[in-house]
Amino acid sequence: MTANLIYVLGLETSCDETAAAIVEVPIDGTKPVGTGRLLGNQILSQIDTHAPYGGVVPELAARAHLSHLDRLIAAAFDEADLTLGDMDAIAATAGPGLIGGVLVGLTTGKALALAAQKPFIGINHLEGHALSARLTEAVDFPYLLLLVSGGHCQLLSVTGLGNYTLMGQTRDDAVGEAYDKAAKLMSLGYPGGPEIEKRARDGKRDAYKLPRPLLSGAHSGCDFSFSGLKTALRQTAEQAAPLDDKKVADLSASFEAAIGDCLATQTTRAMQAFSQSLSPNAPRQLVVAGGVAANQYLRDRLNAAATQLGFTLFVPPAALCTDNAAMIARAGAERLAAGLIEDAPLALAARARWPLSN
Repeated sequence: MTANLIYVLGLETSCDETAAAIVEVPIDGTKPVGTGRLLGNQILSQIDTHAPYGGVVPELAARAHLSHLDRLIAAAFDEADLTLGDMDAIAATAGPGLIGGVLVGLTTGKALALAAQKPFIGINHLEGHALSARLTEAVDFPYLLLLVSGGHCQLLSVTGLGNYTLMGQTRDDAVGEAYDKAAKLMSLGYPGGPEIEKRARDGKRDAYKLPRPLLSGAHSGCDFSFSGLKTALRQTAEQAAPLDDKKVADLSASFEAAIGDCLATQTTRAMQAFSQSLSPNAPRQLVVAGGVAANQYLRDRLNAAATQLGFTLFVPPAALCTDNAAMIARAGAERLAAGLIEDAPLALAARARWPLSN
């Protein structure tokens, strides 16, 4: 059977990236064939806007989305050499996220769909991350997903479109949030992840003894906890004061090593449990997505853990790890093909919270 091509415009405004993207996806029946093509991809980062505050200011983020989204949509169409009329559907993040920002993209997507008489698909932002590796790699279901970002840290079993089972999650801070707070207490820039990663390259991973929460004792699950690690880093930094470049590098490296141990150990536990649900000949696949997945040291730690258990690691390119509209468009294309669209999509409400797991 010859695959049909479908085209979807995706919009993403859940936090501090304003983004519009257009994907072309071959569909055979109700399923995508291969990765398809990313035809237009426009992302505007708001880092410079929020950097003076050491974190995202929701009102400023929403205003920036409102100011720039129309222009980015037009640029995405120009890049793809397509028009709104060429689209088979419009997809936009409906949550979770900062509600003001989510409303901007959601309302814009609904308006475009209504004006062009196209289907509208509201996408869970976390599902966008969950499917992001399928933009560039031939990753079939099922697979284990580690989602690590500024607001989320979860391990999920992904057995099909819309079928997500939570295996572990953070009990307090997300990984990206822990990085941002750690960077702030060491007077580094925002966002904290890239700053700490850069400093850690010149530091010693064992320079300071920091805790690895939930890795020992009675706990045997796949949950994470980073609040105590952050507190220990603050106390260690206070004892080491005044901080110079060497101390900051060693603190950064020690902190990153602790994060790496936590992620690798809990993901190993999840891989072992996930393997039990697979047939003997089924491929073992680990997908790592979200902004923190761009960290090369953490990628290497997770790849080593995956290889040891016979898993293949898939990580989207760095530009598709952070928030982007390409993953929203891809998720929209998959839902369109499968017929998984809300009965009244234009009545879909924005959500600040929206769990991905079933």
